[in-house]
Amino acid sequence: MTLTGILPLYKPKGVTSHDCVMMARRWLRTKKVGHTGTLDPEVTGVLVLCTGRATKVAEELTGWDKTYEAVVALGKSTTTEDAEGEVVEENQEALQRIREQDIDEALQTFTGLIEQVPPMYSAVKVNGRRLYEYARAGETVERPKRSVTIQNMERLTPVSEDENGKYFRIRLTCSKGTFVRTVAVDIGRYLGVPAHMAQLERTASGPFTTADCVTTEDMDQTEKPGQRLLPVTDALQHLPAVALNETTAKQIGHGAVLDKATLNTDQDKVLLTYKGEAMAVYATHPKQQSRLKPAIMIDPELPGRA
Repeated sequence: MTLTGILPLYKPKGVTSHDCVMMARRWLRTKKVGHTGTLDPEVTGVLVLCTGRATKVAEELTGWDKTYEAVVALGKSTTTEDAEGEVVEENQEALQRIREQDIDEALQTFTGLIEQVPPMYSAVKVNGRRLYEYARAGETVERPKRSVTIQNMERLTPVSEDENGKYFRIRLTCSKGTFVRTVAVDIGRYLGVPAHMAQLERTASGPFTTADCVTTEDMDQTEKPGQRLLPVTDALQHLPAVALNETTAKQIGHGAVLDKATLNTDQDKVLLTYKGEAMAVYATHPKQQSRLKPAIMIDPELPGRA
């Protein structure tokens, strides 16, 4: 039987998100594994995977806020906005006038609703092509601005300095679609110096943190992977939950549309559970605002197995 659940994985540096999915498939002995948002190969941290029936909720989870810790490097900018690119500008002299209070002021400036221009080396599509395809072909294209939200951002370390520039570590929590390397570049631009992101770790994705993660070493050492899976309900904590009795659960199993009053809720989207397990996500009917219809059928056969 295919295992169902949520697997927060700590992605190591140097592997792709797809590589991690393949590792999980081998470990869990199933092809039914998907992720809730990729990490670049050089980025480490929390990569949340879904397996079995939990793959049905993967799209629901992609909108999570995420928390990162990044090292911002002042003094050099690169083609890719991170340490992997070629240096395109360098200015060490301007660094001498920058104080820690200037940096903290910059962090506050980029907190809240901001606009970003996505990096040329990114998977954002413009006119049907990904930006990195234009970049690799040596072509330029106008990149549309996008609005993102940085809930909070703080400096974690004193500013250090060597012959290559000044460095400091920040922590930020941000909305889906935020490019942290662009945040680093924009901080430098505010300070009047070239900058790039030297290092990045995702420390939380939605409710899951590094403390919840399985590592690739765990995969090598754990013989019963099912014991490391978390229940689907853990990933859907952002939704109000409604516990069903057996009669209503059987109706849900057949895809019934129900009155909100029947479920004793006035919410637009709810998680329906039966005996503590996730059964379905229901959302307001587009033509009948007082009723809820199926949005995601996670486990419609649950009442029959219970």
